[in-house]
Amino acid sequence: MKEMNSDFTYCNNLIEAFESVVKTPVTTPSPAYYTGVDLGTAFIVVAVLDSEFHPIAGEYRYANVVKDGMVVDYLGAIRIVREMKESLERKLGVELRFAAAALPPGTFELDSGAIKHVVEGAGFEVTALLDEPTAANAVLKIRDGAIVDIGGGTTGIAVVKGGEVVYVADEPTGGTHFSLVISGAYKMAFDDAELYKRDETHHKEVFPILQPVIEKVASIISRHTQGRDVKEVYLVGGTCCLTGIEDIIEKRTGIVTKKPQNPMFVTPLGIALSCKQGRTGVVGWSGKLSNRLRKGR
Repeated sequence: MKEMNSDFTYCNNLIEAFESVVKTPVTTPSPAYYTGVDLGTAFIVVAVLDSEFHPIAGEYRYANVVKDGMVVDYLGAIRIVREMKESLERKLGVELRFAAAALPPGTFELDSGAIKHVVEGAGFEVTALLDEPTAANAVLKIRDGAIVDIGGGTTGIAVVKGGEVVYVADEPTGGTHFSLVISGAYKMAFDDAELYKRDETHHKEVFPILQPVIEKVASIISRHTQGRDVKEVYLVGGTCCLTGIEDIIEKRTGIVTKKPQNPMFVTPLGIALSCKQGRTGVVGWSGKLSNRLRKGR
C-alpha cells in the first residue's frame, strides 16, 4: 500500500482503536453510548462509541441479507442485528438503545424505510439515517475529492467540495462480482471464493484474475468524476482491502487514489459518529451533517 497521506491520521487512529476494541471491549461505564449499524452486502458491522465518541466495542459478521444496497432478507437482517446487539450488550454490561444507520447513495426513496425498520426491529431507537458517503466523510474528513465506496454489490461515488457532498452515484459492481470471477476461475463454490478472496495471502495470486473487474470499477469512477474537477479519490468499503486495488484505479482513472489502513471500517465508524442520543433525523446526501462531523470529536 502507498504511504498514507496525513489526511488519514484521524481516520487510521480511529480504525486502529476500533480493531482493538473488537477484540477487547472497553467496559468502563459511559454516560452515553452511540451505535452505528452498517448493513452491507457481505458484512454487517456494528460499532459502539462512548460519550466522547471513542470506540469501545464492535462486531462484524458475514451476512447475505442485502443485495445491491437493498434488503432482500428482512427477517434474517433483523435476527443478525439483534444477535449482535445482544452480544455487545453482554460484553459491555449495558443496554444499547440508540443507533444510526446508512444507505448507499441514491437509495433513500427505495429502501430507507426497510433499513430503519431492520434496525428498529433489532431493538434500537434510530436517531439518524444518512447516506454512506456522508458517514464515510465523518471519518475521512475530506474537503475536496471523491469518496468511492466499493461494497459487496455496488460502487458508490460521492464528490465532495469544501467538505460538502455535492454529487452522488451508485452502480452495480462490487465485491460480489470479484467473488463470482474467482469462483469461476477456480471452479469453487461462491462462499469458498468469498473466503479465498478475503485471505490477504491470496491477493497477489488472484489480482490478475480480478483486474478486469477492477478496471470496470475504475470506468464507473471515471464516468462519474468526469468534468467535476476531482483531483483525488479516496477508497472505502471492504472490497478495497484487496492489496493493490488503488494502483489499478489510479492508473485507469488518471486520478491520485488513496485508501486508509482498513477501508472496511470507515463507513460503520462514520455511522456511529452520526448517532445522537435522544435526537432523531434523516440526513440526505446534501451533506448537512458533515459540518459538525468533520470538525472532529
